[in-house]
Amino acid sequence: MTAFHEVRFPLRVALGVSGGPVRRTDIVNLSNGREQRNARWRHARRSYDAGSGVKSLADLYEVLAFFEARRGQLHGFRFRDPLDWKSCPPLQMPQATDQLIGTGDGVTAQFQLAKTYADSAGGVVRTIAKPVVGTVQIAVGGVVVATDRYLCDAASGMVSFQPGHVPRPGAEIRAGFEFDVPVRFDIDRIDINLSAFNAGSIPAIPLTEILP
Repeated sequence: MTAFHEVRFPLRVALGVSGGPVRRTDIVNLSNGREQRNARWRHARRSYDAGSGVKSLADLYEVLAFFEARRGQLHGFRFRDPLDWKSCPPLQMPQATDQLIGTGDGVTAQFQLAKTYADSAGGVVRTIAKPVVGTVQIAVGGVVVATDRYLCDAASGMVSFQPGHVPRPGAEIRAGFEFDVPVRFDIDRIDINLSAFNAGSIPAIPLTEILP
C-alpha cells in the first residue's frame, strides 16, 4: 500500500540539488500572428534532480539507502527546496506576520498554511502541507499568538485554534514558518557506474512534487 513517509531527503545532498517550479501552458498560434495561451495546471509542480547534489561516494550511498527505504517511486517523502523553504525571502528569518492564511469570523477555528507569490500584476497562493515541526508562528490581528493557543498538524499544514481562542471576526490570521516539499522519486532505477562517477559523471536522480 502506498503511503507518505514523514522523513526528509538528506539535507546535505539537497543543498546542491537543481530544479524548481514547473508549469504547463498550451499555446496556440493564431493566423493573425497572435497567441492563445491556456494554463493546463492551476498550480506549479516542482521538479528536481538530486543527482546534482551528490558530491562524494558517501553522498551517493546515503541517497541509495534513502531510495531503497522509499522503495523507489512507491512512497513519498519530504524535501527541502534549497531556495524556497521559508515563509519569507531566503536571507530573512520567518516572522509570525509573513503570510496571510485567513480572516476570522468568530466561528472558524482551522486555517490552512499557505504562501503567496505576488506583485502588482497578479499572484498565486500555494498551499503549504508540510511545515517543519516547531517553526510555525501565528499572529492574529497583528499580535503574536502564544503557542499553547493553537496546534499545527505537521503532516497537513492545518492550524487549529484551541477552544476559547478562535479568531474574532475581521481579524487577519498570519503565519511564519519553514516548510518542506512533498515529493517522490520519479524513477524506479538508479544507474550507478563508479568509474564514471570518479570521472565526474553523476547519475540522474529526478524527484517530482506530489499531493501527499
